[in-house]
Amino acid sequence: MTTLADVAKLANVSKMTVSRVINHPEQVTDELKELVFSAMAELNYRPNIAAKALVSNRSQVIKLFILEEIDTTEPYYMNLLMGIANRIGRAHYSLQLVTTSGFDVGACDGYIITGMREKDFDWIARLEKPVVLFGENDFGYDYVDSDNQYGTTKATEYALSQGYESVVYIGMDVAEPFERAREAGYLAVMKEQNLPTKTVRFPNHSTKTEEYIDTHWDEFDKNTCFVCSSDRLALGVVRGIMKAGGKLPEEYGVIGFDGVFLDQISSPKLTTVKQDIIRMGEACGEMLLKKIDEKGASQGYRRFFPEVILRETTK
Repeated sequence: MTTLADVAKLANVSKMTVSRVINHPEQVTDELKELVFSAMAELNYRPNIAAKALVSNRSQVIKLFILEEIDTTEPYYMNLLMGIANRIGRAHYSLQLVTTSGFDVGACDGYIITGMREKDFDWIARLEKPVVLFGENDFGYDYVDSDNQYGTTKATEYALSQGYESVVYIGMDVAEPFERAREAGYLAVMKEQNLPTKTVRFPNHSTKTEEYIDTHWDEFDKNTCFVCSSDRLALGVVRGIMKAGGKLPEEYGVIGFDGVFLDQISSPKLTTVKQDIIRMGEACGEMLLKKIDEKGASQGYRRFFPEVILRETTK
């Protein structure tokens, strides 16, 4: 059976270096990693993860709780899963997915939680393992998220720069930090430009915004742009405008928020504020691994700047 010493000999490095490459690859240069991984591949060496878990008194399992319904037509969470799995896999951890229809079974070394609402924080506070949230929160938990206010700030600024004379904000009907931040970005720009604001909120379903545009069409003059809190809400606005005979982007503009799938399959293709979900998933994994190693020490938060992606629903 191939041993750690065999790998070290072939790679011409110490056993300690091989161990570091396997257990803490972020501490090792790319050159050393390439040497060791090449030797491992040549010798068909596989680290004994079960033994490692036993020695370290860890399960080598991280649980991802998704506390809202997952729509299989939208791979938002698939991107998140990919990012988390990519990062924790390099540290020889397995990812266990727990959804709203399941419950917590079995051991783990830490939790990544997303889709949480204020009512969820009572039971989150009772968790005994390190926790990182995917999403800003008001309860002091470590988290990773987009800079939501920055995203809608840039979207609103772009709409005004293209000559749209009025900008309407279509928000989600949830009293959560991410939604407050997105609306705040819109409001700040409109206040700075001394322009009137209009905000309406809906559940995150495109049918709701399509119905709204249909029943309120006469209220929106030409040269109006709708800045929306999600791509789903934005697609409903697009359908409503087209159904009413409005022209996109000459007479009306629409900007979504997310940029993970729906923006690319819509017709016309949707201008959106794109979040780098895969990269943020990797950051969640990295933050939780560090927190586990540091016995639960606080890691703070990381925010990522989203990017306005221009497509066919704006000038």
